[in-house]
Amino acid sequence: MTAAEIAEADAVIIAADKKVELDRFVGKKVLQTSVTAAIKDAGALIEESATAPVYGTVVSESSTDGYLADIQEQKNARKSGQPAVYRHLMNGVSNMLPLVISGGIFIALSVAIDLNQKQSLSVAFNNIGGGSAFALFVPILAAFIAQSIGDRPAFAAGLVGGWIGTQGGMYGEAHASAGYIGGIIAGFLAGYLTVGLKKVIKVPRTLEGVKTVLIMPVLTVGITGLLMIYVLGHPIAALMHAISNGLTHLGASGSIGLGLLLGLMMAFDMGGPFNKVAYFFAVGLLPTGTVEAKTIMAAVMGAGMVPPLAMAISTFISSRKYTRDERDAGKAALILGACFITEGAIPFATRDPLRVIPSIMVGSAITGALTMLFKVTSPAPHGGIFVFWLIGHWYWYIVAIVIGALVAAILVSSLKKRVEA
Repeated sequence: MTAAEIAEADAVIIAADKKVELDRFVGKKVLQTSVTAAIKDAGALIEESATAPVYGTVVSESSTDGYLADIQEQKNARKSGQPAVYRHLMNGVSNMLPLVISGGIFIALSVAIDLNQKQSLSVAFNNIGGGSAFALFVPILAAFIAQSIGDRPAFAAGLVGGWIGTQGGMYGEAHASAGYIGGIIAGFLAGYLTVGLKKVIKVPRTLEGVKTVLIMPVLTVGITGLLMIYVLGHPIAALMHAISNGLTHLGASGSIGLGLLLGLMMAFDMGGPFNKVAYFFAVGLLPTGTVEAKTIMAAVMGAGMVPPLAMAISTFISSRKYTRDERDAGKAALILGACFITEGAIPFATRDPLRVIPSIMVGSAITGALTMLFKVTSPAPHGGIFVFWLIGHWYWYIVAIVIGALVAAILVSSLKKRVEA
């Protein structure tokens, strides 16, 4: 939005599941809500925005502290239908995903070029993906979670805490790392620590600049770092190590059961907390390079592709059970599903959750289990059909995805009722 468009607007509605910077909207009526609320009833939000509070008061009169008050933002967020913890987590996830996706692709390209890692280009790709992008995604996750909670003063503490969580040597074991779970905990720790210290530490107005650039960063970075090293890091690293060992020793039946569970989680809320837990569980294991980790990643990606693909197929085979808008959405869902964007099924699920969600959960669970059964592997964490050439046993992968999507499409088509003209 341009400055002119904002100036002319009667009100601003922000439908987002992550923190949005509001500096541009000072003096405007601002209503914050969730993406789901906007999809369900946009008209009601437009009416409600007429009575929304005006945003924008300054925390301090000092020119060195230009942070805007977030009291009203927090009040609006509590009305948005999404817990604050989830919004903070999504802020970290959205900023971290580009590193995960690009890093995973470069790791996969490195493996595809030279399995022995001897060619210079292969080594370069591996350094870009594994040595750089993947090394940074946990600290970035933690930093933006912290920033969402405590604003800019919390960013450095989250970044340092997340980085410490990835350094296994600090916990006395050569390969122990707190991983992405450690990054999430470090981010929330740094964020809420910053909020608490800002309320506790009071300085004269002439020293506000010193507080911002010296006192707060030193305290938050130091406390977060010490807690991660001496208190939290070791037990989290031990948990991640146990999970990795357990997955390595999973038998065939256990693997199929895990595929079923991951498939159910990917389809249950289509981009929500359960979906993200399953996805980052797989992504967190991918740097180990084991066959089990790649198989889990393939199961998660395949199961995540099923919901939008299934809804697209259903709109084609049972067109009379969908409105014209839904049939158009089905065409878009086909593309989104092929690209592994599970959220493409959300418009269908919000309109008819009792029929759609159970159906796509069954389809995704089948795909997850079949992927495990067929021993499909994926060194890439994202990409859908664009990374199929990197997939191990890609032909069986297509079979697993098609079967799951067809089962889900047939289920939802049989459950839905015909719509009136």
